Amino acid sequence: MTLHRKSIVVFLLHLLHMLGLSCVGGSVFLQCLVFYDIRQQGYFWAVERNLWVLYVEFVLTICAVCYFVFLLKIFVERFRRAS
Repeated sequence: MTLHRKSIVVFLLHLLHMLGLSCVGGSVFLQCLVFYDIRQQGYFWAVERNLWVLYVEFVLTICAVCYFVFLLKIFVERFRRAS
């Protein structure tokens, strides 16, 4: 693998981690808002009528799941190499 190709791979991995951690951070923030609302009112009621927002939330959820699968795969490979 050439130096240029290796730097592109490293850049793409950094980009993947930035996007994945952003999805995780956003989901944690939204869960904090939901739990705060449940604590204040005793329940949470959410209705989203904007299809664009629903689509973006769906895509971000899929990206977060793919990121967790990617991290799990890396963890299992490292664990197997260490044993």
